[in-house]
Amino acid sequence: MSWEKVKLGDVSESCLGKMLDKRKNKGFYKPYLANVNVRWGAFDLENLQEMRFEDDEDERYGIKYGDLIICEGGEPGRCAIWKEELPNMKIQKALHRVRVKEEMDCRYVYYWFLLAGKQGALKQYYTGATIMHMPEQKLKEVIIDKPPLDVQRKIGNYLESFDNLIENNQKQIKLLEEAAQRLYKEWFVDLRFPGYEDTPIVDGVPEGWAMMPLSSVFEYVRGKSYTSKELVEEGGVVMINLKNIRAFGGYNRNAEKRYEGKFKENQELFAGDIVMGVTDMTKERRLVGHVAIVPDLDETMTFSMDLVKLVPLCVKKSFLYSTMFYGGYSKRISPLANGVNVLHLKPETMMNMEMLVPTEEIMEQYDILFDIYQKKIETLQKQCDIATEARERLLPKLMSGEIEV
Repeated sequence: MSWEKVKLGDVSESCLGKMLDKRKNKGFYKPYLANVNVRWGAFDLENLQEMRFEDDEDERYGIKYGDLIICEGGEPGRCAIWKEELPNMKIQKALHRVRVKEEMDCRYVYYWFLLAGKQGALKQYYTGATIMHMPEQKLKEVIIDKPPLDVQRKIGNYLESFDNLIENNQKQIKLLEEAAQRLYKEWFVDLRFPGYEDTPIVDGVPEGWAMMPLSSVFEYVRGKSYTSKELVEEGGVVMINLKNIRAFGGYNRNAEKRYEGKFKENQELFAGDIVMGVTDMTKERRLVGHVAIVPDLDETMTFSMDLVKLVPLCVKKSFLYSTMFYGGYSKRISPLANGVNVLHLKPETMMNMEMLVPTEEIMEQYDILFDIYQKKIETLQKQCDIATEARERLLPKLMSGEIEV
């Protein structure tokens, strides 16, 4: 179906955020969105920075419900719709604020950018040889399809229904993860584990528990080194890699690679295995030393050289993962990595650290409860995967008019 084509600048108003300049900026400190806070279709609001804004800058740099926030650099074009997740939010210069006119539906424009990003259609508007940017003038020149407004709304409604399911499930997943963290803290930090009333505690160590070096708690297996020729679009096996480590811990889905080379038997991964990042390019050390539980992807899996697999020796996987993630061990291990541009962690440097290991009985009881949370999380995540796959199949067909709405 043939729809009218228009320049984005003709159907919207846009502006860049505020330049970060500590010497010149005046006013009061307020939180702002930077490039790293914008994902495709969502915002990471956990580690917001602040800078000074004056009162008369609220209109210029403030954002409101329905604004499309688009990355100017990094991955130019990556965007999400602001839905007043936090009040009085501002944006920094690395981001565009786009407000569509009444003839456009902001959800339709977002999905147009999502598809264009996947198809590489935005690259023609980039500038820069090595570091890509999409300046404001280039953004205004982006040619988009403009179906009738009622069609835009129907497309937005249909695709948004999948994203709403994903968002709701992710909220439930977050609540379950927080519940698991509270359980860990209660048992192993506050030492309010089952039977604690009758258990003597000497120097912070309950009777029957022991401080052990990590070398006695687990062993590690290094990931597979590979070449680009061994990566494929289809076939092969799933390769879990550094991008599957969520910032500061947890599993990041849909970042897997496909690998058709050989790997050792002990480099195979199974659902429930624990992997740890051993390299990092972020100055905040978001990945190195941090862990994730491998989900059930229903395929053969291996892992790349920027990860290690942690194999428990005398503890349950649930306790080991929780102690690394919730108990702060990952944050203690992360500073052991060194390097100028790329941080590298030598796993052997962490193995002399000590961990307080509870009795087998306590770990088994914790494992039962932790497993309940994990199974619920896995069920919700699989629903998210199905919804994502359905949206990805329908996206190009709806945006091209192949499927009429």
